[in-house]
Amino acid sequence: MNVLQKLGKLGQAVTYERAWRRAQRSIFPLPLGPITAKIDHTRLREIQNRYADAAGGFAKYTDVGRWLYLARERAQDLKLHRSSPQRVLDLGCGGGFFLFILKQLGHDVLGLDIDVQPLYRELVELFALPRVIWTIKPFEPLPDLGQPFDWITAFSISFDRAVSGKPRWGPREWNFLLEDLQQRHLKPRGKMYFELNPGVSGDFSTPELHDFFVRRGAKVERERVFFGHGLR
Repeated sequence: MNVLQKLGKLGQAVTYERAWRRAQRSIFPLPLGPITAKIDHTRLREIQNRYADAAGGFAKYTDVGRWLYLARERAQDLKLHRSSPQRVLDLGCGGGFFLFILKQLGHDVLGLDIDVQPLYRELVELFALPRVIWTIKPFEPLPDLGQPFDWITAFSISFDRAVSGKPRWGPREWNFLLEDLQQRHLKPRGKMYFELNPGVSGDFSTPELHDFFVRRGAKVERERVFFGHGLR
């Protein structure tokens, strides 16, 4: 990166947002030691050995320490390590790293994901997390998930990706999901937080989708889409 690029980044608000988040993680730390101590490490080593050569890049998820470190940062950034007990739904929960952190903090958690990766299944069982098996599809409501949630999250999501010749989700698909979440699964004034994956162009969203999120009340920062008080 040349000097002009570095100076350009200094002028971007997102640079200061990210720096402030890093600073707050130091100001309000969340030690991982007491959390990882709750893991059955004998069983974890068995899982790690079993999936050390897992295909499709999934072997990286056996590095539980790495992913718990990232999950801790996510919990800190959402200030869930400094809040009263919350009821949290995580869409596309994967191996459950984020929910495991929250569970140890006293939150009431539920994951939702497809069930095609045995490693994820074993990690969720290791962490003793409740999980609903479900495929999120455009224009299809989620199942009954019981009592509404204070928080609904989704990290590195893939349910919005382009598949079978169909384009990546746009405002119509997202509007259906968001309305379903707010009307049927989110408490009044509940919060929703999503982290988008980049598309083939490297962009996290189209200008049209970005504007849609903002109109519906989100704070959008690159891949981060945060509805602090539900939908507008």
